[in-house]
Amino acid sequence: MKVTRRTLLGTIAAGFAAGPHFPASAEGDWPSRVVRLVSPYGAGGASDISLRILAEQFGRSLNQQFIVENKPGAGTRVANELVSRATPDGYTFLYAAAPFATAEALFEKLNYNRKDLQPVAMAMMAPLFLVVNAQAPFKTLQEMIDYGRSKPEGLTFGSPGAGSQPHLAAELLFRDAGVKGLIVPFRGDNMAYTELLASRLDATLTAISTALPHIQSGALRVLGVASAERSPIYPEAFTLVEQGLSKVIASGWYGFLAPAATPQPIVDRLQGEVIRVLADPEVKQKLLAQGLEARPGTAGEFGKFIDDETRKWGEVIRAAGLKGE
Repeated sequence: MKVTRRTLLGTIAAGFAAGPHFPASAEGDWPSRVVRLVSPYGAGGASDISLRILAEQFGRSLNQQFIVENKPGAGTRVANELVSRATPDGYTFLYAAAPFATAEALFEKLNYNRKDLQPVAMAMMAPLFLVVNAQAPFKTLQEMIDYGRSKPEGLTFGSPGAGSQPHLAAELLFRDAGVKGLIVPFRGDNMAYTELLASRLDATLTAISTALPHIQSGALRVLGVASAERSPIYPEAFTLVEQGLSKVIASGWYGFLAPAATPQPIVDRLQGEVIRVLADPEVKQKLLAQGLEARPGTAGEFGKFIDDETRKWGEVIRAAGLKGE
């Protein structure tokens, strides 16, 4: 058949109109090579350990290697940007964390757009526990609030960094309790614990896995948990909602995002794997040991969750006049 210039141009135009093309066989054979799971935090923490647990399970069931690539920095923005620019072929995913939903409000400019990444599946939650020095002059949440109201400067909370989830949760607690407060940022939880144990802070909101040794030794006391329901990680802790602070619901969280335009069959398959793996009792128990609760959810549920978190914390950030560093 004779190929005319008009025929050739028509074929090219049709190709562009169809958008990015991934061969059906590539989607059907996924994964046919190593898959990168990008973590926004460094090695060794609960985030890294939990992702490696999942990566091992994915590798077993899908007969392919899933590697964890740690890309810490800039409050998770380094990893977020890297994955947003990755080829949308199903071989790079982001293990997104809670700061993903607060970055837009905290920073005037980002090197990526939230819509450059599409939800794959919700994975887990990291409940925040209200922890105080066991020798503090208050034994309950209400006593702590009354104590704060009696002091001109109010309460002093430590946080593992400005704009972090514990920081924002503390801002929400001050507002809901009607008490003044000062939040002191540190580089990580351990420095906050040092000040708390020395009675130079009144409290901190924290993942319990790092605080547990101090709690078990009797040096620190748990006054509650900032989740909607009591946590199986430390079930004796009443929620702050149960204790009268109806608006103080905050947790760290993790879930999977993919570059926008990643083929839907691949997104659906990884979503199914996340949900399947997190239903395994042995996996759940391993996560609980890291202070994490398995909370699998579909791409749609995860997308709505991120939108809700972005709106909620954006309002808190603007009301408190916070800016990211």
